[in-house]
This record gives sequence, structure tokens and C-alpha cells, in this order.
Amino acid sequence: MRLNRIVLSAFLVVIAMVAQVSVLARLHLPGAVPDLLLLTVLGLALSYGHVGGCLVGFSAGLLADIAPPADHAVGRYALVLCVIGYAAGLAKPETGQLRTAAGPMLVVIAAAVTTTLLYAGVGSLVGDTAGAHVGLVKLVSTATVYDLLLAPFVVPVVMALARRFDRDPLTEDASGGYGGSRFGPRGGFRSAATPQRGLFGRAGKLVRTTTTARGGVRR
Repeated sequence: MRLNRIVLSAFLVVIAMVAQVSVLARLHLPGAVPDLLLLTVLGLALSYGHVGGCLVGFSAGLLADIAPPADHAVGRYALVLCVIGYAAGLAKPETGQLRTAAGPMLVVIAAAVTTTLLYAGVGSLVGDTAGAHVGLVKLVSTATVYDLLLAPFVVPVVMALARRFDRDPLTEDASGGYGGSRFGPRGGFRSAATPQRGLFGRAGKLVRTTTTARGGVRR
């Protein structure tokens, strides 16, 4: 991943983690806690693809594993978000922009259900049963509802920020050209109105010439 992607991803993940722990977790809603961290990972995965989504998901999950008041085994949520980030990155739009809201909402629903099931499955494998008293069905249903309610306010904003900071001003100028040149109406290069040098007169002296609109040479 490029440096600008790493910086933006780290900033958004930390903000999401702080908001989830300090605000959402204190609401004491029935069932699951709204997973703002998951929605942030989904937005970045839909912007950066499966490789970037995998890396962001693992890093975000590891942060959630070690940040207080975590009460589960370290690496449990990192593995889950790594898989979710990779899978969500496979649904990245070709143009990088959302055409409809149906696709991302389906991704959120699938991610909310899969995350809860994977989290419970990994916990049962390692003997970590924290949160099992709530009930798996209740956790899945409430997590899906909460994430769907938050998704319209999180996923599009994260994707817009990712597109904005993913541009490279060194290779692309404001007019869409590269290297200071512009494309003409027929696909050829149209240079700026700067005089050209390189034609010599009969006396051997350098003659300053410019190119006319019809392609001729004017001394």
C-alpha cells in the first residue's frame, strides 16, 4: 500500500475505534454493539480492493484485540476482519465510485452476518466464549440492524475520503493531462503557445519560429 493510503487508513481506523469504545459501547443497546470499525474496514476495502482490504482488516482487528476493554483472545478479531476485508475488496467497483446503494448494502448485510458467525466460531475453537450468553441469533440480528443503520453515514464518507486522498498530483494535472501537455481534439498532443527553436537560416544563424494553426512554420 502507498503511504497516503496507510496514513488515511490508520487515521480512520483509530477514529472509528475511539468512537466505538467511548460512545457506541456506552449506549448499552440490546444485543450486539454497533460495529463502526467493521464499516470503516468495508469502506476502505471497497476503495482499495482485496489486498488493501485484507491488510486494513487485519490491522483494525488487531487494534480491537489489544485496545481496552477487550475481553477476548488476541488475534481473534484480527483474523475475522482480515477475511472480511479481503472478501469485501473483491466487490470493489471498477470505477471506484458507487453507482447504486444496493451493492454496498448487500455487502454490509453479508459482512455483519459473517463477522458475527466467524467471531463466534473462532471463539469456540480457542475456548473463548465471551458473549455467548447473549445468544447467537440475537447477536446476528441486532448486529445486522445496527450496521445497516450506520452504513449510509459511514461507508460513502470513507470511500469519498479514500478517493480524494488517493490522487497523485505529480502525474495528473488539473486538466487531466500528464507532464504538462494537453490532448488535442483528435487525440494528438497540443503544445502550449511557446515558440520553438531549431531552424537555421541560410546565413547559419538560429531563426526563431512558431507553429501556426494550420501546421505551417512562420518565421
